[in-house]
Amino acid sequence: MERVTVPPPMSLLAELTHRCPLQCPYCSNPLVLDPRVGELSTVEWCRVLDEAADLGVLQVHFSGGEPMARKDLPELVGHAVRRGLYTNLITSGVLMDEAALVRLAEAGLDHVQLSFQDVEVVSAERIGGMKGAQAKKIAAARLIVADGMPLTLNFVIHRLNVERIPAMFALAEELGARRVEIAHTQYYGWGLKNRATLLPTRAQLEQSERDVAAARARFGTWMAIDFVTPDYYADEPKPCMGGWGRRFLNVAPSGRVLPCHAAETIPGVVFPTVREETLAGIWNDSALFGMFRGTDWMPEPCRSCHRKEEDWGGCRCQALALTGRADAADPVCQRSPDRAVVDAALREVDDTGGNLAYRRVSGIK
Repeated sequence: MERVTVPPPMSLLAELTHRCPLQCPYCSNPLVLDPRVGELSTVEWCRVLDEAADLGVLQVHFSGGEPMARKDLPELVGHAVRRGLYTNLITSGVLMDEAALVRLAEAGLDHVQLSFQDVEVVSAERIGGMKGAQAKKIAAARLIVADGMPLTLNFVIHRLNVERIPAMFALAEELGARRVEIAHTQYYGWGLKNRATLLPTRAQLEQSERDVAAARARFGTWMAIDFVTPDYYADEPKPCMGGWGRRFLNVAPSGRVLPCHAAETIPGVVFPTVREETLAGIWNDSALFGMFRGTDWMPEPCRSCHRKEEDWGGCRCQALALTGRADAADPVCQRSPDRAVVDAALREVDDTGGNLAYRRVSGIK
């Protein structure tokens, strides 16, 4: 297969830890979490940030788990700022108080993305699995806005909360957030395990589209709104992460480097680590990043499709989850020979809700 040359990545997702006080049933972390004892040290993370800046990365997203479980977070933010990286913190907010925010602000943090499970307290705390979490999140949002730091509210949408999207926008307006992300659950990992409970009906999806359109008309340029729909109801796949190994890289808590945060589900591949190789070497030369980069790897009908350099074959992890093959056409595509597995999942959707059968293990040990 011909080697594909690509520009440097735009973004680094720095997953500092898999520890988290919440137990969200759609958690994007892997089913097997990295233990604290194996996490990269402060020195190792600073070297990763140096290598990211040297590679041409523009922005770093500090994430987890809950990144604020790392006591060295302000030090890491400060190091990234000194290397000229735009810094974004993706947090649940439940560990944030005024003193913690002051340390992050003094380190130069540019932006905070604060996740909410719902606007209704009982539902939010049922989904997140933590009593008292909603009040902590709202208090954190008020601290961030009062500090003057830009704030985005992230709402993960599914059947249990989709009808409250208008109330989510109302909460964002009340708190002073200038950006809101309404993102339907993506169904792999924990989300796939709980798909029977979380996947919305078509009627709910269509109402969510109307709700977002109404909010955009109401707020105009005052509030930026990002809207991510569930792939299952689409006829064409999305370019997952802008295309495999094209714009984005992810460093897991143990130092494994991935093209996306779900790539560890792919069996039989070697995952490079920053403890053994440089970020530049991994990005440019590793077998993992070259595996689905470009178009040469594509099967039919992708190879002959006029959209192949728009969607880049869709999501490899979704193809694996639904067909057992990471190199298959993304089954959400109407031309995929495996589209029937998506249609079967949609036929199983009803309005009854259900129990959350699986939760990830949580904790701040």
